[in-house]
Amino acid sequence: MNNLIIRKLSYSNLSAQFSEQIIIAVLPIIAVLSMHASASETAFIQMINTLPFLLLSIPMGILADRVSRKKLMIVIEIVRAAAIFILFYLMYSKNLSINKIAFFGFFIAMGTVIYSVANPALVASFVKKEQLINANRAIEIAKSVAFTAGPALGGILAGYFSGALAFILAFMLSLISAIFLICLPKELAQAKSERNIIQEVCDGFVFLANNKYLMPITITAFVFNLSLYLLLSIFSYYVINNLFFTAFEVGFSLSLLGLGMLIGSFLYKFISIKIHFGLQLTLGPISAFIASVLIFLTTIYPSNILVFISFFFFGFGPIIWTISTVSLRQLVTPNNMIAKISSVIMTVTFGARPLGAAVGVSISTSFGVKGCISAVFIGFFIQLVIILFSKPAKLKNLSDAEK
Repeated sequence: MNNLIIRKLSYSNLSAQFSEQIIIAVLPIIAVLSMHASASETAFIQMINTLPFLLLSIPMGILADRVSRKKLMIVIEIVRAAAIFILFYLMYSKNLSINKIAFFGFFIAMGTVIYSVANPALVASFVKKEQLINANRAIEIAKSVAFTAGPALGGILAGYFSGALAFILAFMLSLISAIFLICLPKELAQAKSERNIIQEVCDGFVFLANNKYLMPITITAFVFNLSLYLLLSIFSYYVINNLFFTAFEVGFSLSLLGLGMLIGSFLYKFISIKIHFGLQLTLGPISAFIASVLIFLTTIYPSNILVFISFFFFGFGPIIWTISTVSLRQLVTPNNMIAKISSVIMTVTFGARPLGAAVGVSISTSFGVKGCISAVFIGFFIQLVIILFSKPAKLKNLSDAEK
């Protein structure tokens, strides 16, 4: 039964992430190629499209601890599908604009926030503790396939009918994700909480701040997301105008991030046997720092190959980090607090995404896109230093965190 549930959760994640990755790839390409958006305008789109991570993570985490996570995720996938369809209609009727892309992208990202907050708790409610790593690995493999194929396909489809086909495919995938969720068994009823919501949020922050393992990985993830979304906010503009990328090459670059995730996910079982848990945690920040060095080198030696290799590293190490840190969080957090803690962590870490994009708007306006690339390099260096000197990096095994 557990294996069947894991497969359904994986297929739902695959469809949801595939839909999201197509949209993430297509929107900035359309903005640059069809609307001649500037670097600050693409950064603005990225900023608005990531605001839900900052504004909604905690409220949705509280909600996910009080209602059926399964039903919540089904509803939000339908909302996401509706937003994608509206974008398709606006494009078909030639009424699409930068502001409309940002506005409806906000609702699409809202789906990602709720799905991401509720999913770890839903997995933990169905899967036994000893199977958590295998379950998370299966789900991350499914996500990695989406991260690999989605952007490349989005880049290809961006050139056909002004990207309309990409929106149709993303719309269908969101509906498919909802169908797989509907096929899951009924969740066990959750105990009703009578506690004050503000107190619950405070408890989540206090638990996070006092946990010697979760706090350093949260700070590391904050700096990582800040730096990555600073890069992504100006990426399409930078490579199209400075490195002369085509729409396909933009999508292909992003798909190599997914390929790195896919290979990292498959190799995780081997890596987890060969190296201790603490070192697994450091592989993500190390890999991301190497990637930032390669991106920085493109400002001196313009090269498509350096970009491609860089995005592979942005996927490979961080996916090992994701599998490890999610499993660690699920292990050290009480089950009735997992969604809440996930939402607090998402607010702190993913809330860095709109901040990174806002920094991209500011730096690109004052210092140009090359100034942004330099700031990205500095950010990834900082996140590496933080994790190397932390307690999680010293863990020999995952089970040691329970002691």
